[in-house]
Amino acid sequence: MRISIESTDRIGISQEILAVFAQQAWNLKAVEITSCFTYAQIEQEGLQLADVQKSLSGVSGIVRIKEIALLPAQQRENHLQALLDKIPEPIIDLGKHGEILAVNQATKLLIKAHESERDSAKELDYIGKPIADYIKPLTKNLITDSASSHAITINSKAYIADFSPVYASTFDENKQTNQAITGAVVVLRSMHTLGRQISLIQTHHRHDFNAIIGQSNEIVLIKEQSKRFAELDLPVLINGETGTGKELIARALHQASPRAKSPFLALNCAALPEHLLESELFGYTGGAFTGAQKGGKPGLIELAEGGSLFLDEIAEMSTYLQAKLLRFLQDFSYRRVGGTKELTADVRIISASHQNLVQLIAKQAFREDLYYRLNVLNLTLPPLRERASDIALLAKGFLTNAVKQVGRGLQAEDVYLTEPALALLQRFSWPGNIRQLQNVLFSVVALNKGQAISASDIQQVLAKYDSEHSESKAETTDQMESKEIKDWASAQAKFELELLQQLLPLYPSTRKLAERLGVSHNKIAMKLRQHGIG
Repeated sequence: MRISIESTDRIGISQEILAVFAQQAWNLKAVEITSCFTYAQIEQEGLQLADVQKSLSGVSGIVRIKEIALLPAQQRENHLQALLDKIPEPIIDLGKHGEILAVNQATKLLIKAHESERDSAKELDYIGKPIADYIKPLTKNLITDSASSHAITINSKAYIADFSPVYASTFDENKQTNQAITGAVVVLRSMHTLGRQISLIQTHHRHDFNAIIGQSNEIVLIKEQSKRFAELDLPVLINGETGTGKELIARALHQASPRAKSPFLALNCAALPEHLLESELFGYTGGAFTGAQKGGKPGLIELAEGGSLFLDEIAEMSTYLQAKLLRFLQDFSYRRVGGTKELTADVRIISASHQNLVQLIAKQAFREDLYYRLNVLNLTLPPLRERASDIALLAKGFLTNAVKQVGRGLQAEDVYLTEPALALLQRFSWPGNIRQLQNVLFSVVALNKGQAISASDIQQVLAKYDSEHSESKAETTDQMESKEIKDWASAQAKFELELLQQLLPLYPSTRKLAERLGVSHNKIAMKLRQHGIG
């Protein structure tokens, strides 16, 4: 029986109540005392509430006595346990010697899976026992005076164990307060959970197929193929020039797949040297190399558990890492850098490259066996110059975003392209594809003082790209081997053709182009006819 005794705030009343219980020789299991309330749990066979009320009738100041379901501390513990059980991550409260004080439901399930032979009827027997008896990687040695994180493996699955020390105040001989460690709270974060959190941090915008702008036949076909590929849990290789939206397609593929609720993580293979790329991809154990974190670090393959991993510029990966990636694709097992344990991960690999991998295979710069592993499903994205009909839609979206970012008191609907400006955009070759179009329009909005964007506004920004591109092209031309040049006439003709193709979109009339190149109008007209440029 659990009872609540409400009373006036009188000194000594709780002692009198407890004295009555002692006189009755009742088995008192628990007592709680607060201002104006005394709570008690009495284990006495045949005891009735009326018996308690009668025995306390002689104590002055008692207002009301009633039976309750739980004592306040028990009720708080129940609420706290319910709260902890709602958390999907295993949480363990440990004493200073590593003994289990409390766990949530996720921990019980983890222990049950880890100790499969344990009788489920005895699942609470581990309270007060060393945690290492049930989850071996967790030992009392990991409890320190500062928060720490450790990479551990349980049931062949990787976790990050976050240890937070628990302190209690003690007093020394001089009555000075000291903080002593009484244990630690451990939170086990699965790679899936960590990967999902990282994925959400990296993703700020919608990445489904509706975010892919375009109505041309080329882009409609890509969307249809991608949607079919999304349903197939197989590797996908995406080919396309720089700036064609390979990562956007990869994200849309993931979002439309059964893995949509799991992480999508991306890694540019050209951005890191080999040793850093290896540890970023596969992770490393503590002490694997100089500067390695003490507890090790999970790689993107671990963090992408259950989801998708996008490997951009896959052609830039060294042959050593190509071999290691191939091994993972064969049976989805791998080892961390410096590690000996075999780990597994359920991850879909989506890769991309702007280079011709078949040509690289012929040059022995890319592994043929890896190519066939990656190229189970294939998408080839068209360059922007082959889908010029989509430029109007793309430009509208980019202008809206640019106006929002640049500001200047303008509304997105007030800024527009004139017809000649749009025509100029549609004629340009766009070597940098969609990314270059976006950057050009952002620059135009930043520089433009009015609402209407004219062809001259576009031409001014494109001229800067033209100058930079010409310098880069000149450097490349200087490096050409002499065997590629047949004779003077063919080299001159090739130069004229490329020059006219490059400048005509920027200077769309023969007179403007002649003025730009400092030659006569008739010469430009003749050269255009000679090279078949209309």
